[in-house]
Amino acid sequence: MLSLFHQAYADPLNTPARAPIIRTLGFDAPRAAILAAGFQPVRLVAARHAATPRADAVMGHATMGHRGKCLLESLLSWDGTPLLITAADGEQPQIFAALRELGRQGEAVPRPMHFLDLLHLPRMASMVYNEARMAQMDDWLAGIGGFSTEDAQALLAHQAHLLDALGEARRRRRISGTDALAVIGASAILHPADYNSALQELLVDLVAAPEIPGRRLFITGTPHEGLELYTAIEAAGWIIVGEDHAWGQPFAHAPCPPRIDMEGGRRIAAAATACGAQAVLHLSIGGDEAAPWQEAAIRRALPDIAFTALRCDALPDARFLRALRGEAEPPRAPKPARAAPPPKGEKRSRKSLESVASFNAYQREWFADLRAKVAAGSPFAMVNANAPQEILRALDIPFVVNQWWASIVAAKQQSGRYQTLLRDHHYPANVEAYSAQGIAAAFDEDAENAPWGGLPRPDFVHAVATSEPTARIFAQWAQVTGATPFVYEKSNDPRMDLYGDWWARLPDHWEEALEPERIDLMTAELREVIAGIEAKTGRRFDEARFRAVMDLVNEQEDYYRKTRDLIARTVPAPIGIVDSMPATMVPQWHRGTEWARDAARAFYEEVKARVDAGLAACEGEKVRLMWVGRGLWSEMGFYQKWEESHGAVFVWSMYLALAADGYIRDIEGKDALRALASRCITMGDELRMPTWAGPWHVHEAQTHTIDGVVALSDADPFVVRALREAGFPVLELTADNFNREGEDGAAIEAAITTFIEGAAGQKAAKRAAQR
Repeated sequence: MLSLFHQAYADPLNTPARAPIIRTLGFDAPRAAILAAGFQPVRLVAARHAATPRADAVMGHATMGHRGKCLLESLLSWDGTPLLITAADGEQPQIFAALRELGRQGEAVPRPMHFLDLLHLPRMASMVYNEARMAQMDDWLAGIGGFSTEDAQALLAHQAHLLDALGEARRRRRISGTDALAVIGASAILHPADYNSALQELLVDLVAAPEIPGRRLFITGTPHEGLELYTAIEAAGWIIVGEDHAWGQPFAHAPCPPRIDMEGGRRIAAAATACGAQAVLHLSIGGDEAAPWQEAAIRRALPDIAFTALRCDALPDARFLRALRGEAEPPRAPKPARAAPPPKGEKRSRKSLESVASFNAYQREWFADLRAKVAAGSPFAMVNANAPQEILRALDIPFVVNQWWASIVAAKQQSGRYQTLLRDHHYPANVEAYSAQGIAAAFDEDAENAPWGGLPRPDFVHAVATSEPTARIFAQWAQVTGATPFVYEKSNDPRMDLYGDWWARLPDHWEEALEPERIDLMTAELREVIAGIEAKTGRRFDEARFRAVMDLVNEQEDYYRKTRDLIARTVPAPIGIVDSMPATMVPQWHRGTEWARDAARAFYEEVKARVDAGLAACEGEKVRLMWVGRGLWSEMGFYQKWEESHGAVFVWSMYLALAADGYIRDIEGKDALRALASRCITMGDELRMPTWAGPWHVHEAQTHTIDGVVALSDADPFVVRALREAGFPVLELTADNFNREGEDGAAIEAAITTFIEGAAGQKAAKRAAQR
């Protein structure tokens, strides 16, 4: 009987079906609803051995991992079976967005296809949102021929009961973990009518099965989409008696644990103890960046059970097998000595603006004042850059932006020490470390070296769940500091016919341009946060004060829009991004204040004065360049290297442009809290959602008369593709915004020089000839 389950697990497409098939990508696909509509859901998982030439061509150097590219590869050669994609992990919305954009461009993509944006935080607002999304899915199922049946719930309830009995057989060691994983996985492939009878027969056989020898092991971490790692572990003398990942024993009941799981360590410890596990193995598979943030909590909860954490690939390799045997890693060969880097020379940037000269002094004064307020008893919050800060401003809660604090840690050369602090407390030091500097600060007892006197312990920590690790980082931060956490849901736009010109619609027509379900969700979450802060601090949210904050933000961003437009239409450019980046970002950390509004106005007025006076960043400007990707904040002089030699000026970066187009929301006669919600739900989509990011970058390149584009390795591949198709030469660098020293730095500078003298220079020459 086991062979039936293994055959279905290994070859789901050739498994007999009782009903028309819908392929489901995501462990949270609602099987009951699909079965009730007369279809048979069959799971789609990533092939672990596959090459990905088409996906590589589409995604380029994008941050999508190998698993995501394997899935995309299979979807680019589809057979016409209906496809349902969920938001079960961070890669699946990316996959859907890529397919949607490829379809918009006329390429073959799976059809019919539906994206089901289910959320997983245990909140009323999330449940209301999910009900709306489920109703939309039901309409889609009906549209592709679905019909109502009545026995789905009963079949799945019986299946869950049988899988519980399988779990008991595992605890009695009557079935191996590898076989159990195949049996559980097959429940997402076989029709439950066939599956249940087969499992019932297997359970009868297991009653008389002999006990399997081996040390009892509990698995946690990344969901396993194949049997390979289980097989290798059990071949090493273990028997896997349970797990808590989504494709294991929890699948029948709750495949997706809440992202803010304050009790995760204790929950896993309790499950391991119930299985009689002698050890717990935590696996972070294939570059999973969320799983490592569980490790510290599990260690704390398992004082009496052995715990090991490993990072590995989806297929067991020699290193993984050595770790299973408890063997030390062989010593690594010393790295060959690199040639000494060329002399750096003077890399300090030349600033053209006086309006930004006082920014650093203001920042220091502001932070010192914040520390004094907190020391005197004021509540204090830490927030991610994309979290809604305006409600904190209206409640007069001092706050620090997480990413700004990380930049201060780096500027004070404390990143290495903070990495050590994270490792010493069993937190990952190289997984979204930029977002974890606040946790490290909570362990910093070196007052002499603490940046700017040190970060106060927060009372609140807020973020939007825009990445897989974010929720777990903030849950751990809350546990370490005692802060109250709130992670806002990251909803996704599931519409297949999404518009591209968001910059023209959102400032004034956000209510019509965005789905009401998404605005409703974020508005409800904002109200929940406000109520929580009021209850904890005794402060009261004042609507008039909040509208005044929103008005100040709109004024500030409108000055950025005017400044951006001035730079775009002025040749030669009055300033380059060496000036525009800090002039934008420092006030953005303080948006909603009069100081920030006045700083943006002073920036605009100084740039306008330069335009009126005919002053330019480079008097001999010949080539106008666009920079795509994060800024080189530690080496701003880099951008001016080609001004004197080639007349090449970097006139565009995302910082000023996004401030100009991404923040303004008209609130005249409208609900200001809904306006804030409408901005929060799109934050980041402007830069990375293919259908939005590509057209916007092309629009900006056209309005700024760009001759060439230089893109870092984190640039969205659809942006690069759109720019090239619009006629803009693009130089793709293989480095990120940190890796530019020594030979790498020299090679990058040589590549940019060649690009300016070649494709970008040629486009500039044609432009000059047409004037």
